[in-house]
Amino acid sequence: MNSPSNPRGTRIAHLGIAVRDLEAILPFYRDLLQLPEVPLDNADGARIAGVAAGESLVELLQAESDDSPIGKFVAKRGPGIHHICFAVDDLDATLHRCKAAGIRLIDETPRIGAEKKRIAFLHPSSTAGVLIELSEH
Repeated sequence: MNSPSNPRGTRIAHLGIAVRDLEAILPFYRDLLQLPEVPLDNADGARIAGVAAGESLVELLQAESDDSPIGKFVAKRGPGIHHICFAVDDLDATLHRCKAAGIRLIDETPRIGAEKKRIAFLHPSSTAGVLIELSEH
């Protein structure tokens, strides 16, 4: 965790894109757009492939089962942007500010997500229809 004297500031950490078939779409990002592949751990019932886009990542998320969060998303909405993740210096303080402002939290307290990072999600009903993930740098 960064110290308060050395904050990095909030930034886009990654975009999560729900896909039906990782093997079918990965060559588009990796080979045609020439974004370097980044190894990522699977998490939350999803197989995850990553590509670097500058300082941010694009996570391609394929459901491991129909009842996983990504499986439900694809069944209801089809493939597409699932969420945007912002890296923050202090996840606990950010969640506190959001809750105090009336933002609906999916995760009341941080949990461990992909790559063993502390994360929390904000409900899209409070964020103009966008599922927001917060992660600690």
